[in-house]
Amino acid sequence: MKRRNIYVLLMLVLPWLSLPLVGSKAFKRFLPATVSIMVYLIGECMVAEKEKWWWFHFHNIPNFLGVFPLLFGPFFAGSLWILKLTYGNFTRFFITNLIIDSFFTYVLLDWFKKIGYMSIVKMTKLQMSITFLIESSLLYGFQMFFDKWASRKKFIFRFR
Repeated sequence: MKRRNIYVLLMLVLPWLSLPLVGSKAFKRFLPATVSIMVYLIGECMVAEKEKWWWFHFHNIPNFLGVFPLLFGPFFAGSLWILKLTYGNFTRFFITNLIIDSFFTYVLLDWFKKIGYMSIVKMTKLQMSITFLIESSLLYGFQMFFDKWASRKKFIFRFR
């Protein structure tokens, strides 16, 4: 098995090991917003493939196969953790996302390119950082929407 494939597999599996520590109440509360932003990101990745914003170095269904470990590994778990730890304080949420997104953009992207996992093509690192911050703001907005909806409706996902 290629070293890259081992890294990709670890990137997909390791974040899931932390999810029991999130707690079931937080998991249920933040799951709808996390899934909503992931659906948005899958659509964005379809556009990115067409526009060649970035490229995953896989030959089968290029962007979907490549982006799958990122979305369903660190992004999924990271979104739940960040919402759990910072939701309710937008400044803390924004700064946390700025730090994590900057680390991804300015450190991990270079490593991904080095191991042959992905590279950006028609996007600059600054554009990618701005895109990530917009997505983070959408995640927060989705959570606000679901919290407001949950407070008005008496349904199974009532959190308070």
